[in-house]
Amino acid sequence: MRIEDVKLAVVGLGYVGLPLAVEFGKKRPVLGFDINKRRIEALKNGHDHTLEVDDDDLAAAKHLRYSADAESLAEANVFIVTVPTPIDQYKQPDLTPLIRASETIGRVLKRGDIVIYESTVYPGATEEVCVPVLESVSGLRFNEDFYAGYSPERINPGDKQHRVTNILKVTSGSTPEIADLIDDIYADIITAGTHKAPSIRVAEAAKVIENTQRDVNIALINELALIFNKLGIDTQAVLEAAGTKWNFLPFRPGLVGGHCIGVDPYYLTHKAQSIGYHPEIILAGRRLNDSMGGYVVSQLIKAMTKRRIQVQGSRVLVMGLAFKENCPDLRNTRIVDIVKELGEYNIEVDVYDPWVDKEEAMHEYGIQPIAELQEGAYDGIVLAVAHQQFVEMGAEKIRALGKPEHVLYDLKYVLTADAADLRL
Repeated sequence: MRIEDVKLAVVGLGYVGLPLAVEFGKKRPVLGFDINKRRIEALKNGHDHTLEVDDDDLAAAKHLRYSADAESLAEANVFIVTVPTPIDQYKQPDLTPLIRASETIGRVLKRGDIVIYESTVYPGATEEVCVPVLESVSGLRFNEDFYAGYSPERINPGDKQHRVTNILKVTSGSTPEIADLIDDIYADIITAGTHKAPSIRVAEAAKVIENTQRDVNIALINELALIFNKLGIDTQAVLEAAGTKWNFLPFRPGLVGGHCIGVDPYYLTHKAQSIGYHPEIILAGRRLNDSMGGYVVSQLIKAMTKRRIQVQGSRVLVMGLAFKENCPDLRNTRIVDIVKELGEYNIEVDVYDPWVDKEEAMHEYGIQPIAELQEGAYDGIVLAVAHQQFVEMGAEKIRALGKPEHVLYDLKYVLTADAADLRL
């Protein structure tokens, strides 16, 4: 196949797939496919509710068409799969969306076609899980009749600086020739350049350790924060002082959620355990980061008790529900840990987040965010997400939401040290 013969389809139009489809759609015909019909209709009407792509950018993708009809995929010969890869309640990889997407593609797969996966997986998943599904459904043979590739996504939701085109792209293919073609396909839109990995397994491993490294580093800083809090030392002040050294890494403590950092390490540890190795550092980091919501609540309760604020029956405001600032993404948000833990104390919890979709919050977590803030109503305030709206409010307006006697906990260092009662 020559690059000019490529007929592209992007399967899965979420935070990863849509920006990719839009960039390709500015240059070549692309079919954007998603099983969510409401999502397809919204995109046809020119709006992305995830806010990753603005309306003008959507309109600029003149060659991009949308469909929820799986049969329409038959016109493509190169498929890019960008479906979610979550974990289940037991923190095991849930490859169901990936398998379903592979089944859908397998039904229309033809000789010479290429299937490229971008979803985060463990090393070996593409060839051990996805390819057998493609073979079984299509009746075709891998690397004889059809081919595969892996190019890990590097989307950072809410980040308007690091976009698809200006983030260097790792590529790989199941044969040297296919690897070259896949690299050329991405190089057509990636201005930052590409890095061709020597194998699919290397590309898969590279993706999964990117976020595992971040997770372990954040866990270290979270543990340091626990130590410094016991010592009565301000963690932010310590990090600022240490940060004056040229090679000190600028990580900050906090809750670790989202679709990548809080999930990807479990894919790697799952694979490691399947081959008889029990990871210690990675899982220790995960345990510590997963415990931070409970720690935050314990600190808040202690501070309220010291001020003789009645805990049971009190009201606490949690400001922010999205997993990070200035985006509506609720996937794997760890703010829910705080909300649930506060509920264990029979505390009335209000959650306010101007970014998130209220129906999605209710559907995913059973949380109904309040529509408006109320002054003078709360015994405790947890500033959990550094949305720009909260930054602009400042300490005085945030304090005004509390009762005359209340505790303000700033998890994200939005306020100065003397403006908050507690900081992580």
